[in-house]
Amino acid sequence: MGSSQTAVRRPAPFLGILMLDTRFPRPPGDIGNPQTWAELGIPVRMLKVEGALPAKIVQEADPRFVQPFVEAAQQLEAEGAALISTSCGFLAAYQGLLAQSVAVPVVSSSLLQCADLPVPGVVTIAAASLTPRILQAAGVPAGTPVQGVAPGSEFATRILQNEADMDIVQAGRDVVAAAVALQQAHPQIQSLVLECTNMPVYRDAVAQATGLPVCDVVSLLAVRWAALG
Repeated sequence: MGSSQTAVRRPAPFLGILMLDTRFPRPPGDIGNPQTWAELGIPVRMLKVEGALPAKIVQEADPRFVQPFVEAAQQLEAEGAALISTSCGFLAAYQGLLAQSVAVPVVSSSLLQCADLPVPGVVTIAAASLTPRILQAAGVPAGTPVQGVAPGSEFATRILQNEADMDIVQAGRDVVAAAVALQQAHPQIQSLVLECTNMPVYRDAVAQATGLPVCDVVSLLAVRWAALG
């Protein structure tokens, strides 16, 4: 009686990213640009949560999307994700829930690294919406200064209104201006964390303008991926 030669192949592990439902441009460096991860040698799979528009997550904190994000995380885990993240730093609000819903590590936001950095300051897309509850959920030390890009700026407007066109150069200026303003208002800070997952595009420009170490979700995930071995 012959034995079966069929073997069940486990899928190669990958970084799974829970994506908002967006159409704005994502240049290299953005969490949602595949080139960002190809250059780091990290296999990635992205799963869009339908209807999760930027304004609904950032400005409205719409609770109707909690369960869809949980289910999307579980789907990515079932498909072989070894690490799961999201395309919006504000989803740090659900870090605990997402982490409990799957058996693999979840890094919902760049904000999670604030507790491990020397005297951090946070640059965000929307300071008014980055509530103490979200910061606490991410373990951000109390009193950590936060600076948003200017409301109505190119960066904030195009992303939060989910517009198809964006002046990338001006958007970079907006992010750098926020970082410089944060440093000037709080000269004691020793490191910067870019909350928004669209900001890593401008990491080098921010570092050059401030002279500070700059951390973001892409750099954090690169470290966490390497730690998986």
